[in-house]
Amino acid sequence: MFCHLRPVRRLFLEKIFPHWFLYSRALSGAEAVNALRPFYFAVHPDFFGQHPREREVNENSLKRLSAYLENLQKPGFKSLKPTQLTFYIRETDQNSSGGQEPFSTYGFRAVKFTLHTRDLLSTVLYILNSCSLSTEHIQSLNTNVHSQSLKEAKKMSDRPIKWDKSYYSFTGFKDPEEDLEQVSRMETTLTSWLDNNGRSAVKKLKNSLPLRKELDRLKDELSHQLQLSDISLFCYFQGEKEGSGCTIIFTDRSGMSAVGHVMLGTMDVHHHWTKLFERLPSYFDLQRRLILLEDQISYLLGGIQVVYIEELQPVLTLEEYYSLLDTFYNRLLESRIPFHPRSLRGLQMMLNSDRYAPSLHELGHFNIPTLCDPVNLQWFILTRAQQARENIKRKEELKVIENELIQASTKKFSLEKLYKEPSISSKQMVDCCKRLLEQSLPYLHGMHLCVSHFYSVMQDGDLCIPWNWKNGEAIK
Repeated sequence: MFCHLRPVRRLFLEKIFPHWFLYSRALSGAEAVNALRPFYFAVHPDFFGQHPREREVNENSLKRLSAYLENLQKPGFKSLKPTQLTFYIRETDQNSSGGQEPFSTYGFRAVKFTLHTRDLLSTVLYILNSCSLSTEHIQSLNTNVHSQSLKEAKKMSDRPIKWDKSYYSFTGFKDPEEDLEQVSRMETTLTSWLDNNGRSAVKKLKNSLPLRKELDRLKDELSHQLQLSDISLFCYFQGEKEGSGCTIIFTDRSGMSAVGHVMLGTMDVHHHWTKLFERLPSYFDLQRRLILLEDQISYLLGGIQVVYIEELQPVLTLEEYYSLLDTFYNRLLESRIPFHPRSLRGLQMMLNSDRYAPSLHELGHFNIPTLCDPVNLQWFILTRAQQARENIKRKEELKVIENELIQASTKKFSLEKLYKEPSISSKQMVDCCKRLLEQSLPYLHGMHLCVSHFYSVMQDGDLCIPWNWKNGEAIK
């Protein structure tokens, strides 16, 4: 019925992209992920912790986008149904002046676009252009993609396709707008959700126990063979001898992270890992220089400590983080702004490349832009120093209360494990646990409970609940 649309779509793409561009070297899955890094950083749900509705929309859209990209890579696929997506985009250094929808007071805006592309490259370009994100970095991924073609790609319309309701009735496809409306209308209660999902979680947990046991056995065996001190369940392990005390993380690219963890790309073949291990001495040398650079910055700023907080910052390589520090340090040297020696000891600051103005985080650390004006920086830090110390003190007090409430909740509900996502603050966890202790929840007996931003049953049976439910109903 709709086959006549295919040549129209093909003609449209040929007008937008040059003929040779349509047949340029196809991106691999790993290259597509790398090319979409700015997009993932702008929409990642963990950055919407204070906005559960927007977080949930982004999570749902990311799942559908992942399925779309996965289908594009399947051999022999002919065409995909148009997929309409909605994302809330955070303000970053790339999109703050994009000229599209204005940012809200919370620093994000909604973007809607419809995917109707036929390959990874055009899909990546279309997503980045729709979100007003740069596409210049893609030139290094595909030698056939020149600057002119990227400029022409930006002309591609980001206006969503509006299909008649009869299209969804005839094809059986889901209407994305109805999905989004359903998300906004849903008022899931904690007790009703546990009633509907408790048995499923128990079954999954029971099925996962043999695998967990086997995992523990393999951890012990690997620790003995490689002389490791520990192997974490969260996909990294720490070595004391062979790895010089390194933490190794399995991720999507190889190298060393900003905090000194050795990253092994899961898409790389093992001989690439071997080459990486051979380069470890040079990485350790760069790490020592990085620590020295942090100390020099600290000295210039009155003793404030420079920190890198993985949960609150994008994943950077050691080289990328060193470059940020070096740029910031040179700006400080040029300005020579005066700080009394050691006057800011006990305070912390975190460098950001996607901000334009300094800010004070509720946890007590300063968020400082790499290109911040030094004079404004001095005024901001000095006027907020006392508030920062109060925030740090409050954070430490909340951490003590949080640990006590976790123990009390674990005991009351006979939980096997109670934990939280890294993006959940101590304040949120305290609020959640206090209200949990007022409830009677028999389904939690013997379960693994994770406090998150949404409801979910994980594959291994762990239960995820939002921190901000109230009287059994999620807060809006």
